[in-house]
Amino acid sequence: MPELPEVETTRCGIAPHLTGRIIEQVIIRDHRLRWPIPADLPRHLQGRRILAVERRAKYLLLRTDGGTLILHLGMSGSLRVLPAQAPPGPHDHVDIRIDGQVLRFRDPRRFGALIWTEADPLVHPLLKGLGPEPLEESFNGDYLHQRAKGRRSAVKQFLMDSRILAGVGNIYANESLFMAGIHPARAVGEIERERYRFLAEAVKGVLLRSIEQGGTSLRDFIREDGRPGYFAQQLKVYGRAGLPCTQCGEPIRESRLGQRSTFHCPHCQR
Repeated sequence: MPELPEVETTRCGIAPHLTGRIIEQVIIRDHRLRWPIPADLPRHLQGRRILAVERRAKYLLLRTDGGTLILHLGMSGSLRVLPAQAPPGPHDHVDIRIDGQVLRFRDPRRFGALIWTEADPLVHPLLKGLGPEPLEESFNGDYLHQRAKGRRSAVKQFLMDSRILAGVGNIYANESLFMAGIHPARAVGEIERERYRFLAEAVKGVLLRSIEQGGTSLRDFIREDGRPGYFAQQLKVYGRAGLPCTQCGEPIRESRLGQRSTFHCPHCQR
């Protein structure tokens, strides 16, 4: 599933092509996404000027002069900017035509979403309960330590809880915990404040490095120009079960935690 760096990479890629432009036409080839695309979406979007392309957690927000289109890439979705005459493929469900180009939404598994709202998108039910953005200056170890008090859940699940922190998924939770030297199954209430400060910095560092590399392409993710993300080449633990740890040489172990694949070094993470 595309996580925060992949969504931010997509935002940075499509924004220059969309901001300030008028939506000329909207073509829906398949309404069957996670939630059915409203039949009247073209009427809401056509003729609108795109004011900004923003991100909140793993959601993209296309703000127009009449409302906001909330997009989620789901498990396998991608957005590409193509020439308007480029022929669609079998999983290209939506085209938004703008100034001789098309913003094309592709989603083989159809778990993505396109939702129109004329209200403030940040109070939409999908967004209003989200925690702070991990790349904001206000996010730090003191915040994590405060939210962890009295909790018994594993720190990896805590880090992936979108009500605690917005946008950190499985890949980057594994990588951040490795960089901070914290075992993913450790109870959150037992971790010291100072270690949470290391963890907060690790989260920010891992996310920023991934954004610089265009995200992580493991299966389906591609960037807006069709290129893959290259951060997969820098992963330290995720997907490396049985391979030597890059720090100590101990084999990386894989387990299941909260029904998600979890990777850690038994020597470096405590």
